[in-house]
Amino acid sequence: MNTPGNTSENAPGSLPAMEDYTSHTGGARRAPAGTAVPLTDPATGEVWARAHQDPEAVDAAVDAARTAFLAPSWGALPAHARADLLHRLGDVLVAHTEELAVLETRANGKPLTATRGEVGALARWYRYFAAVAETMEDVSRPLSGTARALITQEPLGVVAALTPFNGALSLGSWKLAPALAAGNTVILKPPPQAPASSVRLAELALEAGFPPGVIGVVIGGAEEGRRLTEHPHVAMVTFTGSTAVARTLGARAAERMKRYVCEAGGKSAHIVFADGDLDAAVVAARQGAFSAAGQTCVAGSRVLVQREVYEEFLRRYGEAVGRLRVGDPLDPRTHVGPVASAAALERIEGYVDDALAKGARAVTGGKRATVAAPAEAGFWYEPTVLADAAPDLAVCREEVFGPVVTVHPFDTEDEAVALANSVEYGLAAGFWTRDATRAHRMARRLEAGVVWVNTYRLLHWSVPFGGYKQSGLGRENGVEAVAEFLQTKSVITEHGTPADPFGA
Repeated sequence: MNTPGNTSENAPGSLPAMEDYTSHTGGARRAPAGTAVPLTDPATGEVWARAHQDPEAVDAAVDAARTAFLAPSWGALPAHARADLLHRLGDVLVAHTEELAVLETRANGKPLTATRGEVGALARWYRYFAAVAETMEDVSRPLSGTARALITQEPLGVVAALTPFNGALSLGSWKLAPALAAGNTVILKPPPQAPASSVRLAELALEAGFPPGVIGVVIGGAEEGRRLTEHPHVAMVTFTGSTAVARTLGARAAERMKRYVCEAGGKSAHIVFADGDLDAAVVAARQGAFSAAGQTCVAGSRVLVQREVYEEFLRRYGEAVGRLRVGDPLDPRTHVGPVASAAALERIEGYVDDALAKGARAVTGGKRATVAAPAEAGFWYEPTVLADAAPDLAVCREEVFGPVVTVHPFDTEDEAVALANSVEYGLAAGFWTRDATRAHRMARRLEAGVVWVNTYRLLHWSVPFGGYKQSGLGRENGVEAVAEFLQTKSVITEHGTPADPFGA
């Protein structure tokens, strides 16, 4: 596809002619402007496209979204008509599965088999929230014999949805679907290194029948995020990303009394009790930690194992992780692709090197991975399992966001709970036991928004998702998510003659 500004010739020193991704406002891509950011394929290190980071796109996107919100073509649309559009959008996205999956893989390095699965599942999210839209109802409450109150839910207006590089399309849809179901207009802000799938989503939404401006895209980083958060016509900000950025955005939103929802960092504990199914736990702990090369907020990056089975689990887990195939994410045999960038690779390496220098032991991995040509210039790190790491090391307490797991022994249930809850995060946790009483007790004691019992990383559009502590505010998914995008209005009507309280 070609966009305004694509040329066959370029000035000396500029990038070669290639696809340009620009912000999408008012139903069309904008002409290239601002700063051109090279999009680098993490598997090869090659530049394959450009993104244009233009702060001026913010005002254009907000104006278009506000105009669309107030227009009868969207603002006066009944819920069932919004639901029809949501159904069509899900279907259109799935019809473009291969295109969108490749764009996501080129952005973050996830194996194509994984991104295909993510895109293929998107219709479920849009269908679910279409159903929620159709079942929202006002509530009438009698106040007296002649007075009644109508409690109604109304959309907020323009929503700014700031999405992450590791799932701009899928995690963006977690925000977009409920926000649209509630009747808002939405501006997606993907990071500059991962904008392509979001721009295509906005274009495909027009094909599905959404009016121009209902879904916009602003490509940008911190400056564009700041402008969106502070814009007087943005009613709500929803964010997925690091805890540090979540705090900054939250402070700005709170200062302006805006609605704010965020899903931030995680350092999830995956607990294996001696009475648990060890075979299943090994499989789940491997998948739960190394999917997407560990670049997921719910990665079970701290595995806690009861001492009676610790050595056996560690041996079997290390062998299982060592069998993971690292390589070209377009190869269907690949389990683990590259990490997203050179900076991410250096950060991951720094965490592991620090831990090894302070007494940790690499059961498997522990260094950059060697991958054959033509991918040798990509950003590769071996799936790594560390043992004997002191719990206060950075690798055990901070979000590495890479293919690195630490394994720790514990003796008692109380010790397991204390270790699991000892970090500032509380996004997810999981544990394995055959003791039903313990399962009930542990589920309540773990400080996490999502707790998995005898499974891990099972997510569903109908189940609320979000964190405790420094892992976030509010919830995504489930009917609970729609409430985040609505405001309550009470309309009180007197049908009789009101009494004169002053006594005429």
